[in-house]
Amino acid sequence: MKRILLAIILLLFAFSPIQLLKAQSLVGRVYHNANIMAEKMNEAISKAIPEAKAEAIAKQEKEKGRKLTDAEKAEVNKKMDEAQAKANAAMKGIKTAITVEFKSETQAVMKTDMQVNEEALKQAGVPWAKRKALKAAIAIMPTTEKTSYMVKGNLVIMSPTDEPDTLRLSNDGKYLYGKFDKDFEVKLTRTK
Repeated sequence: MKRILLAIILLLFAFSPIQLLKAQSLVGRVYHNANIMAEKMNEAISKAIPEAKAEAIAKQEKEKGRKLTDAEKAEVNKKMDEAQAKANAAMKGIKTAITVEFKSETQAVMKTDMQVNEEALKQAGVPWAKRKALKAAIAIMPTTEKTSYMVKGNLVIMSPTDEPDTLRLSNDGKYLYGKFDKDFEVKLTRTK
């Protein structure tokens, strides 16, 4: 009876989700995000515009010492719509795609594809010199980087010996999460 109970416990431990996650091999997997900045920029724009609108109305009401008329509010709304259009154009002006491909049990390739849409940046009001400087800077950036990695549970530690960058694998293995800074999380989706 004790042997059967011990065998059941060992089998449960051997096939627990943690053990299955450890046993997962990342070799051949590819994780991708077509534009890592899009979600964060959309979130920032959707938060900033209403705040700016409320602030502009409050400022004008304080200056005038009265509530704004419908016509004055419409003028503020028009300016905010223009600001939102410029922000949306700027967002479309720079696109950053990231792909992580796991080549072996210890080696991965990270690819970065940055694209600049000069016309969108022009519509956003970015001066010619800045557009050209941005395009030149992107042109000299490396697009592919080979790196080593190690897996600890659901953590994938890239460049474990140099400057480690820790990514987190979702429980189902469909997503790979990372952070550029404390407030900016990136989600890569498994494509292969």
